[in-house]
Amino acid sequence: MHTARLIMISSSLILMGFSSLTARAQTDTIATGVASYYANTFEGRKTSSGELFRQDSLTAAHKTWPFGTLVRVTNLSNDSTVVVRINDRLPKSSSRSIDLSLSAAKQLNFVIKGLTRVRMEILPSRDPEKKENPASGE
Repeated sequence: MHTARLIMISSSLILMGFSSLTARAQTDTIATGVASYYANTFEGRKTSSGELFRQDSLTAAHKTWPFGTLVRVTNLSNDSTVVVRINDRLPKSSSRSIDLSLSAAKQLNFVIKGLTRVRMEILPSRDPEKKENPASGE
């Protein structure tokens, strides 16, 4: 009887720990903040990842997320969404959460406004054997 009770308590603790890990993982992959978009003067310049910046690509800069990370960005004022690939860095001192290409800003409908509040969700990694990338249209 004592052993069964101990197992039940242990199982409960494990499940509680698992659900807190699940909640923690969700909060690490979802964030809200302010989005802006790149000025045209950056067109053709090298990004921090080494690739050339193109306003017509669905790419973005973030302070810490790894290059190649796919992020679903939702404009909180109109619920429009876009998937972008992180290929550049924002300065640590930036008040913005993410800096988007013009193409991504157009899909989120905030070009005239210049800034907008967004929800950012990191998408699961794709199979590395596949070169398909929804953010680049390939």
